[in-house]
Amino acid sequence: MPSKEIIDLRSDTVTLPTEEMLEAIRHAELGDDVFGEDPTVNRLEEMAAEKMGKEAALLVTSGTQANLVSLMSNTKRGELVILEAESHIYWYEVGGISMIAGLLPWPLKSSMGALDPKDVEAAIRPKNIHFPEPALVCIENTHNRHGGTIITPEQIRAISEVAVAHGLKLYMDGARIFNAAVALNVDVKEFTRHVDNLMFCLSKSLSCPIGSLVVGTQEFIEKARKIRKVLGGGMRQAGIIAAPGIVALEKMIDRLKEDHENAKRLAEGIAKIDGVTVDMSRVQTNMVCFDISCLRIEDDLFLSKLEKEGILALTNSKNVVRMVTHRGIEKNHIEKTIAALEKVSSELRVG
Repeated sequence: MPSKEIIDLRSDTVTLPTEEMLEAIRHAELGDDVFGEDPTVNRLEEMAAEKMGKEAALLVTSGTQANLVSLMSNTKRGELVILEAESHIYWYEVGGISMIAGLLPWPLKSSMGALDPKDVEAAIRPKNIHFPEPALVCIENTHNRHGGTIITPEQIRAISEVAVAHGLKLYMDGARIFNAAVALNVDVKEFTRHVDNLMFCLSKSLSCPIGSLVVGTQEFIEKARKIRKVLGGGMRQAGIIAAPGIVALEKMIDRLKEDHENAKRLAEGIAKIDGVTVDMSRVQTNMVCFDISCLRIEDDLFLSKLEKEGILALTNSKNVVRMVTHRGIEKNHIEKTIAALEKVSSELRVG
C-alpha cells in the first residue's frame, strides 16, 4: 500500500535542491575558501554583491550566522541595537546578540513589522554616562512573525534617514528579501539602496540545501570574514555550497511568484472556513497565518489532527498557525490542505 502523501507547509526551509543544483555540486570547481581560492565561492559572492548593488559579499553557513556576523561587524561590545520586537534576531537566535556579540537589544513594537521612524528616533537617547551608545538599527524583510509582510523601499528610506541623522548603521535581515522584491515587482536594489549592509538566505525559498550571504562594503565584508572565522565558519572547499547558490540566483527568483499565488489561494480558502480567521492584509508573500482560538483547542492537538490528514504546519504564536508555501507545493496541494482544514475544523466545531 502506498504511503500517504505529506504536504509539508512548516517552512520554506524544507525545500530540496533541484536536479540542476545537484549536478552543479557534482561538477563544482573547488579550492580552499579560507585562502580565498575557491572559484565557485568567489563567483557566487561576486554575483550576490552585484545583485544587491553592494561592493562585496561573504558566504556563511546559515541565516543565524549571517545575522550574528553582521551584528558583530557593525558594532562594538556594549553598544545598543534597535530592532523590531518580533524580529528573528530577537526571538529565534538563542540570544546570540547578547551572549556572543555582547550587545543590548532594544526592541520596538510595530503593527506590521515595519519600524515607525518616530519610534526609532525616540529610542535614540542622548549621550549620557548612564546609557549604552546606540550603534545599529535592524530591520527584517520579509517579516517572519508578522506573516511574511513586506517592509517597502519607502519605509526603509524613512528609517534610514533617522539612522543617518544620528550616525547609526542600518542593517537588514533580508532572509526572504527576494520574496519582497518579486511581490512588489521591483528590482531588489530598491530595498538595499538605503541599508548599509544586509544578509539573504539561499536555503529558504531559493531551494538551496545550505547557506546565506552577507553583503556590504568591502571594508565591512573584510571584517565580517574575520568574525566568521572566529565563529568557526571558515570553510574549505565551500564551492559545493556555493554551486547551488549560483543556480538559485540565476533561475530560482522569478518562480517565487508561484509561491505567493499559492499562499493567496490558500488564505482565500481558509477565510471561508468557520472557526478560523485570517488577516488577508498580511498575506503578502509566501506565508499564511490564521487564528484558531474560536475552536477552543490546544495548538499541539490541532497540529496533530492536521498531521493525521497529511498536513504539516507550525504555530507562530498561541492559537496562530503558520503555513508557508514553497517550491514543491502545487495548486493541488493547496486544495487538499484547504479540504483537510475544513474537515478538522468541522469535526472540532461538532465536538
